[in-house]
Amino acid sequence: MLRVEGLSRRFGGVYALRDVNVSVEPGELLGVIGPNGAGKSTLFNLISGNLRPHAGRISWRGTAIEHLRSHERAQRGIAIVHQGARIFRGMSVLENVMVGAHRRAKHGFFSAAVRSRRCRREEAELTALARGLLEEVGLAGVADREAETLPLGQQRSLELARALALDPALLLLDEPASGLRESEREHLATLIRALRARGLTLLLVEHDVRLVTSLADRITVLDLGQVIAEGTPAAIREDPAVVTAYFGSAGSA
Repeated sequence: MLRVEGLSRRFGGVYALRDVNVSVEPGELLGVIGPNGAGKSTLFNLISGNLRPHAGRISWRGTAIEHLRSHERAQRGIAIVHQGARIFRGMSVLENVMVGAHRRAKHGFFSAAVRSRRCRREEAELTALARGLLEEVGLAGVADREAETLPLGQQRSLELARALALDPALLLLDEPASGLRESEREHLATLIRALRARGLTLLLVEHDVRLVTSLADRITVLDLGQVIAEGTPAAIREDPAVVTAYFGSAGSA
């Protein structure tokens, strides 16, 4: 579904990524891990469209997309949940999800301006969709609250619901557990498992090795901008190169 080939990105004379190859198969959850400075965020930003590569190719369903902007990739079915909470302040929780849901709208500006019958019906359908997604992520009870008043864990769930409103084929998650308490991490893991169970394809970039190994079908490990290991969670836990990258010497992971 997604293929990264020979991807490189440098800042000044320093390579953040060099000749990286990654693939994501339909229906799988691919985890990308690595120690601080490994290049995980750079890889995510290249795939999401926030950065442009200096070399290499990013293919989506066989078509090159490295030249496309983030919103153009979203239109093709790639949704993004960024590391920092990116909510729309001054808007309710429901309205935040509606922003994503409106990407599905079929009626243009004129229909919306005159509030045609079809436009009103579509608006009602999108509102119902947004409320259903809030129910799915456990936020139905706070739909009318201002989004910025939610604790961080619930804001992450809100971002997830907004991304799902796009009806994505691939969901990119960038360090979703960062800053969360243990109970919030457990809730996040439960949500990700539910998405995986319904067949959604996911790419999870995360520093928390324990979380990723509990969720992923396959794992790609980065260190100093290069891929040093690929395989199942069980194989990655025992890989000497991975242990060395994290702990500085081979041993039990």
